[in-house]
Amino acid sequence: MPNSSIAKSMIQAAQNLCSEAESLSFPAPITHTYNPLSYAKDAHEQYLKRYANQRKRIIFLGMNPGPFGMMQTAVPFGEISIVRDWLGIHSGVTKPEREHPKRPIEGFECQRSEVSGRRLWSCFRDRFEQPEAFFNDHFVANYCPLSFLEASGRNFTPDKLPAAIARQLEAICDAHLVKIVGILQPQWIIGVGAFARKRADSALANQSIQIGQILHPSPASPAANRGWAEQAEKHLHELGAW
Repeated sequence: MPNSSIAKSMIQAAQNLCSEAESLSFPAPITHTYNPLSYAKDAHEQYLKRYANQRKRIIFLGMNPGPFGMMQTAVPFGEISIVRDWLGIHSGVTKPEREHPKRPIEGFECQRSEVSGRRLWSCFRDRFEQPEAFFNDHFVANYCPLSFLEASGRNFTPDKLPAAIARQLEAICDAHLVKIVGILQPQWIIGVGAFARKRADSALANQSIQIGQILHPSPASPAANRGWAEQAEKHLHELGAW
């Protein structure tokens, strides 16, 4: 049953993650760091209030925000049309302090589509039809709240960070993952891709929880371009999560 205290705990955890992540500085070739938990706080809190208000059986865990998804909407894998039209979330979004000219934050006015997010959320929408049916015992989170950009505007992923700064970021993100697992009490963490699975294995090594992995839906993956949803569903059934 929905419980507002669970949502409040999730919102507090997100606020703590936001401030702790923003305290870090990142080296070249990173020139810009975006934190949608800050500049799109209202949208993220709408997501938590509406959909993180009860215990879950499965948490799907992604890596970090994509440029036309969570960077714009503050919802993990947050493909704009699905966040707005299926999840029913819409909010004004401000700008990061330093905005890259090639990666403007346009919020829900952004016309680009996040392919990974469209694949992921479309799979859930097609299977469950209504968001309430999906979120009854599922949730989608990202391990790292930050997006990193190089001078060219190219995305720089957290798995490529130098070891010293990676350890600092991982300490913050690991603690947050442990915190939300404690709040939502899932039976499963499903890493969306190998990075998220690896971080869940490390952060939750002492937890009594099942951890699995599905293929990341990125169009950069040739395998994901060959019927991603069918492969993901098949793997979830093989794991016993679905």
